[in-house]
Amino acid sequence: MSQHADFLFVNAAVYTADPACPAGEAVAVRGNRLQFVGRTAEALAWRGPQTEVIDAGGRSLLPGLIDSHFHLLWGSLRLDKLRLEEATTLAEILEQTAAYAAAHPQREWIEGVQLLYNAIPAGQRLDRWQLDSVVPDRPVLLSAADGHTVWANSVALRRAGLLHGCATPAGSEVVMDVATATATGELREPGAFDLLRRQIPPPSEADRLAALRQGLALCARHGLTSVHNMDNWHHAIDLFAALEARDEMSVRVYVPFNVEPETPVEQVVEAAELRERFQGPFVRAGAVKVFLDGVLESRTALLVEPYAGEAELCGGALHSAERFQAIAVAADRLALQIAVHACGDGAVRRALDGFAHARRVNGARDSRHRIEHIELVHPADLHRFAELGVVASMQLAHSPTTANGHDVWQHRAGPARWRYSFAWQSLRDAGARQAYGSDWPVAPLDPLLGIWNGLARQPWQPGDPVQRQSLAQLLDGYTRDAAYTEFQEQAKGRLRAGLLADLVLLDHNLFQTPLDTLRQVRPVLTMVDGRIVWRTY
Repeated sequence: MSQHADFLFVNAAVYTADPACPAGEAVAVRGNRLQFVGRTAEALAWRGPQTEVIDAGGRSLLPGLIDSHFHLLWGSLRLDKLRLEEATTLAEILEQTAAYAAAHPQREWIEGVQLLYNAIPAGQRLDRWQLDSVVPDRPVLLSAADGHTVWANSVALRRAGLLHGCATPAGSEVVMDVATATATGELREPGAFDLLRRQIPPPSEADRLAALRQGLALCARHGLTSVHNMDNWHHAIDLFAALEARDEMSVRVYVPFNVEPETPVEQVVEAAELRERFQGPFVRAGAVKVFLDGVLESRTALLVEPYAGEAELCGGALHSAERFQAIAVAADRLALQIAVHACGDGAVRRALDGFAHARRVNGARDSRHRIEHIELVHPADLHRFAELGVVASMQLAHSPTTANGHDVWQHRAGPARWRYSFAWQSLRDAGARQAYGSDWPVAPLDPLLGIWNGLARQPWQPGDPVQRQSLAQLLDGYTRDAAYTEFQEQAKGRLRAGLLADLVLLDHNLFQTPLDTLRQVRPVLTMVDGRIVWRTY
């Protein structure tokens, strides 16, 4: 053999995500490509004097993990904010806000993130008067973990001119206090709180790049080699490209064009222009992203039938059916992929209707349009995913594993809809291809947390379908099927000779790890494009 490998992994429990050769013991890497996947004895022929041989000791070696729903810049910029995910009561929210403000006297705005809806007891509220009691002299803005609700104090509301409310687009709301005819401080959906967010001084480009470097390092530590970014927030793709030009990108990023409620339909052509500009090995464009609804927690997700305990409330939509159909036709005609945020079963149906309409107008093609979240799906719509070739892009860690009575989500949906909630197996049985992700920073980016959730999921009540997934199905959803979802299945997502050298070595053999300890499994080596970007081994 005239050339030898740069890296040779031996004695590994190789999961290839490749049905043609599902397992192996060794992998050889030269340059940025996989050269060999197979048995250790045969792999030794690739060993040369400069080859680094890595004995995996029976641990799992996987294709690089792909997160199919991610917010790289948004999450990176949140890393130094007030973190509220550990606050479980109103008192703790206020105590942590006060402590953070005291510890950061130089900050003009006190920004908190990851606030859990469950921390606000049923029948109570978090309002501006409570926030005023702990931070009366600086603006405070606390964001729910899902980013669909924020809470502000009086200073922040006054700066944005929202103290007495304002008109908002459909699906958004400035929650008002009846007694005082003023805003409570709770604002639902961007149409209500974007005006407030615009008052916050934007970070400089240097700050954004510094934050991104932290985010990239965090991805590498968790074995993520690619992410499907679900926004082009603040023109993030230009920052990603700047890092790519400096050879600093350690995660491959697929970035969409955002279609907002106010975006003219004809402006979708800009997504095609982005696709022409960005087709590098680390930064790619070629999709549009549309929010159809909100979330169940704030009752802003669009449902087919009213919310549990409500006579008529079905949530709201950010785009009418007619407008979304026009967007779908315009994007599909340009051969763009369409990714749609749809949590409620009503929004899922509207997305499928739009895709079907685009197919009738433009003709069938391999579009791989996708619906994000699908927290609820109506049983009459299950079969339509396979019929239309729509990918179910789902976030495993969003789902409660059991019906413990404490999760707000389950109460909003109601037991009658539980059997079709986070319906992973029901969708799979109907032929839907699935790709998995985290929605970071809404949920932790650790893919092993998602895998654990997929394995641990139990029926929430007797008679419900078993939605739990197998380990192989989960791994495929984070590798091969995720690569397929972004039209990259011939480049990555499997361990096969000739594909990109993106891979991750874990500290355990996943297939021999009990469920109760799986969440402690960690990557010890992450390789992207043939380069080791994280290593403790």
